[in-house]
Amino acid sequence: MSNSTKADLGEDLRLQEGGAEASLWWTHVPPMEGERLGVIGGFSASPDAAEDAAKLLVRSCDELKARGCTLAVGPMNGNTWRSYRLVTDASDEPPFLLEPTNPPEWPGWWRAAGFGPLAEYYSSATDDLAARDPRVDAVATRMAMAGVRVRPIDPARFEEELERIYEVSVVSFQANYLYTPLPREAFLAQYRAIRDKVRPELVLLAERAGQPVGYVFAVPDYAQAQRGLPVTTVIVKTLAVLPGRQHAGLGAWLLAEAHAAARELGFTRAIHALMHETNKSRNLSAHYAKTIRRYTLFSKRLTA
Repeated sequence: MSNSTKADLGEDLRLQEGGAEASLWWTHVPPMEGERLGVIGGFSASPDAAEDAAKLLVRSCDELKARGCTLAVGPMNGNTWRSYRLVTDASDEPPFLLEPTNPPEWPGWWRAAGFGPLAEYYSSATDDLAARDPRVDAVATRMAMAGVRVRPIDPARFEEELERIYEVSVVSFQANYLYTPLPREAFLAQYRAIRDKVRPELVLLAERAGQPVGYVFAVPDYAQAQRGLPVTTVIVKTLAVLPGRQHAGLGAWLLAEAHAAARELGFTRAIHALMHETNKSRNLSAHYAKTIRRYTLFSKRLTA
């Protein structure tokens, strides 16, 4: 049995095939030079629904092609600000806070439907929060001489601090893969949703002359507590710095300061989460951490 419905979460169309379902976007999607993207997200399927999933993915591509799309991308809930990509190399590491998860068979179902890797993402972990990139001290001195200061956010002014983080994000993230602008209120809403998870000491803001120029956003891995374990790990969720040579090295300094703050609070481990294969954050992470998880965003050509 198959059906289609108009969705109410911003999708253009919601599809279902037996035990599998997905949403489609083609009106508001990330830009890609030379392509018109069609996005498949909201994907779910029961463990015994391999055939349904295959039919669903074929039908999704047909629907997108009929709308003039040249490349199907997924899984992605419309854009990269929402949930996207599949875990394709899980390792033995348990899921951490805010990490996307999926049954291990799903990537094989996408590949069988003709999808291949479009982009790869990684999470890495370090058990040595005392380790420090030897170049960081020189960067810290140079930044201090240039008037840059790093401080934890003020929880009493949480909304104002989020506004400053947003100011950096909308500029820093413009170079990110498949970037789409996000309205201020939508950005703030995403961070308000995890306010109860925030330790102010782990969210550091870099400022020059009172203006934000970078930040690192880390949170305790409360998924450990859900498993009945002590919370010993922090998740470095986001690291962002304004572009320009004057800010060279600031990301490394912020990451080192986040590690130091976590260590002072009694944490013993850090996970650098969900880094794109070409992202500068991954290069910084390589000085401290080893890969624990790999994720893939898939695509399929819709035109000959």
